Amino acid sequence: MARAGPAWLLLAIWVVLPSWLSSAKVSSLIERISDPKDLKKLLRTRNNVLVLYSKSEAAAENHLRLLSTVAQAVKGQGTICWVDCGDAESRKLCKKMKVDLSPKDKKVELFHYQDGAFHTEYNRAVTFKSIVAFLKDPKGPPLWEEDPGAKDVVHIDSEKDFRRLLKKEEKPLLVMFYAPWCSMCKRMMPHFQKAATQLRGHAVLAGMNVHSSEFENIKEEYSVRGYPTICYFEKGRFLFQYDNYGSTAEDIVEWLKNPQPPQPQVPETPWADEGGSVYHLTDEDFDQFVKEHSSVLVMFHAPWCGHCKKMKPEFEKAAEALHGEADSSGVLAAVDATVNKALAERFHISEFPTLKYFKNGEKHAVPALRTKKKFLEWMQNPEAPPPPEPTWEEQQTSVLHLVGDNFRETLKKKKHTLVMFYAPWCPHCKKVIPHFTAAADVFKDDRKIACAAVDCVKDKNQDLCQQEAVKGYPTFHYYHYGKFTEKYDSDRTELGFTNYIRALREGDHERLGKKKEEL
Repeated sequence: MARAGPAWLLLAIWVVLPSWLSSAKVSSLIERISDPKDLKKLLRTRNNVLVLYSKSEAAAENHLRLLSTVAQAVKGQGTICWVDCGDAESRKLCKKMKVDLSPKDKKVELFHYQDGAFHTEYNRAVTFKSIVAFLKDPKGPPLWEEDPGAKDVVHIDSEKDFRRLLKKEEKPLLVMFYAPWCSMCKRMMPHFQKAATQLRGHAVLAGMNVHSSEFENIKEEYSVRGYPTICYFEKGRFLFQYDNYGSTAEDIVEWLKNPQPPQPQVPETPWADEGGSVYHLTDEDFDQFVKEHSSVLVMFHAPWCGHCKKMKPEFEKAAEALHGEADSSGVLAAVDATVNKALAERFHISEFPTLKYFKNGEKHAVPALRTKKKFLEWMQNPEAPPPPEPTWEEQQTSVLHLVGDNFRETLKKKKHTLVMFYAPWCPHCKKVIPHFTAAADVFKDDRKIACAAVDCVKDKNQDLCQQEAVKGYPTFHYYHYGKFTEKYDSDRTELGFTNYIRALREGDHERLGKKKEEL
């Protein structure tokens, strides 16, 4: 009888645990919770918690295996726990935490809580690297490799991997050293990854986040003084840097046909030093100047702006014509907004060139003027300032305009949602807005479908756009019951959007038809 006790105990354990759970190596670091009080206490005492909610024990199998390795990697930095919503005791907890696993194709949810409160639904890649990166920096941007379009970029994680790549790679190699927060890097990444796809088999394009202090040796070796820094290698040997940071995918592909070192650039003469009849104003003298001159048309510009360079000769000719008038109708002035940042901020300059008209020191709106003739006509007879056009958000349309606060909750209620992330100043966005709006109207009576928009320039949306890996405008993402499914990269026309959404809806009908046949 003395030996019967342990055998009975082993049998009991085998009965209690499902076979997959007993064989899977589920880390003891993952806390299983069923009592609302226990979860409340956990959220009160831990400030970085990822909770796996599952429809059943079996549904959690794959996630628990993965999260067991994640728990070890984030030990001391984050907490992972599991709630089985199929368990009678845990069902109340899931309901209280607003976890909805009722859709047949939804088996698990991953929710993140920070500082005792719900932070976000985890909707990034369900991989070891992505979840670890998220738990180490929950408000940080997704990893570059999480972008489906970046599948042909070689993503380097360590100095060891970098050295190994240099040693083995025979093809030409272009490496972008970047930091995840760098705006110029984000602008360039879509072009870099597109070039990687076009050059597949002929050259290798790689990316390496070297922001961490552990990469100081690499940054010193390759003179990484800012981000991005792009280095060109042949057979493991560094030759020179690629410095065209405004390039497109086509520019990169063309350059790699015949790589050449950067040419020394002749510095451009600042517009203010060129002379001419345009007055160049600064933060210090602007207010005094518009007080002393009763009629002033001001062009806010940036030295790198191509549209500004195109408009500059016309602006100069108009200024010269006004200067030669005996009874001049006013003067033209310019402000370099990249230098005079106080003025740029004060007048909300977000695109270039921007024109502002001042009459007796008072600012008035200006229509689109681009030629000498139009500048002179305006100065001779300034029109009454037109009422500002309503923003897209202010217009009555079928598009849902979302903000960070209501984004997740709204999307969860819709089976199919196509979201356009945009910036109001973006010319490509302005072009596509009528098409997207028209597509929204097509599906306005279908309660399961929505076309939504997020203005990424708004302060309250910037964290959201970063979390959703928005690197350029416009960006389109498809969500299924609030969960990111894929990036939309097809035609940006009404027909393109409507065909895509119809295909999703018809897919639902197809599945429903199959179920009816089975019945």
